[in-house]
Amino acid sequence: MLRVADLNAWYGHSHILQGVGLEVGRGEIVTLIGRNGAGKTTTLKSIMGLVGRRTGSVQFDGAEILAEPAHRRFHRGLAYVPEERRIVPGLTVEENLRLGIIAAGNRAREAAMIERIAETFPRLKQRLKQDAITMSGGEQQMLAIARALMAEPKMILLDEPSEGIMPILVDEMFEQFRRMRDAGTTILLVEQNVELALALSSRVYVMDQGVVVHHGTAAAMLADSELRDRYCSV
Repeated sequence: MLRVADLNAWYGHSHILQGVGLEVGRGEIVTLIGRNGAGKTTTLKSIMGLVGRRTGSVQFDGAEILAEPAHRRFHRGLAYVPEERRIVPGLTVEENLRLGIIAAGNRAREAAMIERIAETFPRLKQRLKQDAITMSGGEQQMLAIARALMAEPKMILLDEPSEGIMPILVDEMFEQFRRMRDAGTTILLVEQNVELALALSSRVYVMDQGVVVHHGTAAAMLADSELRDRYCSV
């Protein structure tokens, strides 16, 4: 579904990504791991079209999208949930969810989609009328993911979803990722909780200093503590 080849990206004069290549098949969860500053977030942003200067190839669902703006990629079925969540203050949980379907331009299915998402995320169902910004960090993260799912994307890019979240909610969130995959949503995941991410994924890419330095099965990576220690410590 996603094929990235020789992807380079710059912030100003800084050459952040240097020939990154990766693939994610339809229905897969693939994890991208590495130390802080390795280029993981820039990779997701470049795939989504949020980095101004980039070269290479990004193919999504059979189409070359490197030159397309982010909103065009979104309408193709590619969604992105950034680490900072971007919950809109002053809006309820339900109103934040509606923003996702408004962006997708499919208002006719709004009520049905809100009901479906609320069933998928029971914590949110209990809080639909609550001011979203008053929820815990973990609940806000679930809302950010649920809002992205309102557009029924083919693939979702998740950037550090467990950052700063209590363990019980992290486990619940990863169970939601499993359900999303089983329902047909493809996921590219950047995650600091390496063991939990690998247990959920089929394959893994390891980044270091803007380069993919390792690619293999998640099971093999789980078994290789030396490789994890080399590239995944903070």
